[in-house]
Amino acid sequence: MTAAQFEQLGSVQAEDVLRWRFRELVRVGFDPCDAMILASHVEIDIHAAADLVGRGCSPETAARILL
Repeated sequence: MTAAQFEQLGSVQAEDVLRWRFRELVRVGFDPCDAMILASHVEIDIHAAADLVGRGCSPETAARILL
């Protein structure tokens, strides 16, 4: 989802998307604080974030790379 697409969502849909992004990031190992920050940056591809961690990058380093 692009930032422009996200902006077109209604408030309930936007909240659902952000919650899903947060849960996925926590599920793959991100600290809740980093997950919240990454989830709120809708221009960041969370699949890429999960891929970085899956390839052995620490979640902390992945967050620094992505931000």
